[in-house]
Amino acid sequence: MQPLAYIPSPSQGIWHIGPVPIRAYAIMIILGIVAAVWLGERRWAAKGGTPGVIIDVAVWAVPFGLVGGRIYHVLTDYQLYFGEDGDPARALEIWQGGLGIWGAIAFGAVGALIGCRRRGISIFPLADAVAPGIALAQAIGRWGNYWNQELYGRPLDTFWALKIDEDHRPMLEGGPGLDPRYADVATYHPTFLYESLWCIGVAVLVIWADRRFKLTHGRAFALYVAAYTLGRAWIETLRIDEAHHILGLRLNAWTSVILFLAAVAYLYQARNRTGPENVGGPADGPSDPAGPAGEKKDAPKDEPVTGEEPESAAGGAESRAKDEPGSEDEPESPGPEKPEGGEAADDEESPASVDDEAEEAKDGAAKDGAAKDGAGDAGRVEDGEPVKDGK
Repeated sequence: MQPLAYIPSPSQGIWHIGPVPIRAYAIMIILGIVAAVWLGERRWAAKGGTPGVIIDVAVWAVPFGLVGGRIYHVLTDYQLYFGEDGDPARALEIWQGGLGIWGAIAFGAVGALIGCRRRGISIFPLADAVAPGIALAQAIGRWGNYWNQELYGRPLDTFWALKIDEDHRPMLEGGPGLDPRYADVATYHPTFLYESLWCIGVAVLVIWADRRFKLTHGRAFALYVAAYTLGRAWIETLRIDEAHHILGLRLNAWTSVILFLAAVAYLYQARNRTGPENVGGPADGPSDPAGPAGEKKDAPKDEPVTGEEPESAAGGAESRAKDEPGSEDEPESPGPEKPEGGEAADDEESPASVDDEAEEAKDGAAKDGAAKDGAGDAGRVEDGEPVKDGK
C-alpha cells in the first residue's frame, strides 16, 4: 500500500570524506545544541546575566546529557544489547541513534548544576533561560530519526505519510525477518515530524508565557516540561517500534504522564514565588561601582584610621603640649592669698606649706621642660624628621 503523495525518506544518512564518516544524525544533534546555546545566551543576557555563561555551563551539560540519553535508551531497550541475540558492544554505537530524552535531561541537569556551582549562579534562572532552547534543540534533533528512518508510527495512507524503505520496516521479534504485517506497507505516521512541530510550538509557548507572566524561579522550565510531555504522551500512542509496556501503555508514555503531573504541581506550588534571582556577576569578578576614580586607598598601617581629616604633625604635637598640665599656655593656679592689712598671725604660711610649694614648683618646672621637648619634636616633624616611638 502506497499513496500517490507522501514524504520520501532519504536515500542515505552517511557521507564519507576520505575515511571519515559524516552522519546526518550527529549533524542534527550538533545543530540542535548550537541553537539551544544561541537562544539560551540571548535569554540569559535579558535576565541580566553575564554573556558566555550558557556556553560554560553547556560544556558540562552537553556531555552529561549525551551519556544520560544513551544510558536511558540502553536500559529501556536492554534486550537489543543484552538479550539472547544482542550485542553489548552496540550499546556504545551512539551514532546509530538511540538517545532517550528523559535520560538526557536528567543527566544534563546534573552537568548544568556542576557548571552553575562553578560560576556561582542559581540553577533555576538558568533553567528558565534555556528551556525554550532545549525544545528547539529537540525539534532539530528529531530530524536525525528521519535520516535514520526510525521511530515512525503506525501505517498511514495520506499525503503527509512517511515512506519507509523495506530494510527499515519492523522486524520479527527475535528474528532477522521482516514482520509480515508490514511487509507490504510503505507509508507510516511521521512521528518525528509531529514531535518536531510540537517542540517548536512548545518553544514559542514558553517564550510568550515568560514575557506575559514573568515566569521565574524555574517556572518557565516547568512549563516546558508540562507542554512537551503532554504532546509526547500522545505521540507515544502512535509509535510501533518495540518498547516495554506497563498496564497497556508504553514506558515512555508513563514517564510523560508522571513528569507532566510533577511539572504542573511545581507550577502551582511556585505560582507566587517572586524576588531576585542569582544570575551572578561579571566574568572578571565584582568590581567597585565607584570605578577607579572612586577607589578608596588603604590607610597607612602606622596611622590609625579615625574617619576625620588628618592634622599636621606639628599641630598635633602642639595640641598635645597644650593639653598637658603645666604647659606654658596653661594659667598658673593661684597661690594662697596674702593677708590683707591686719590679718592675724595664724594666717601666715607654716614651714610645711612652704616646703609643699617648693615641691610643686619643681614639678611644674619639670613639666615645662617636657612641654618644650614636645614643641621641639613638633618642629622636627615639620622639617621632615620623624618622631621616634610616637613621642
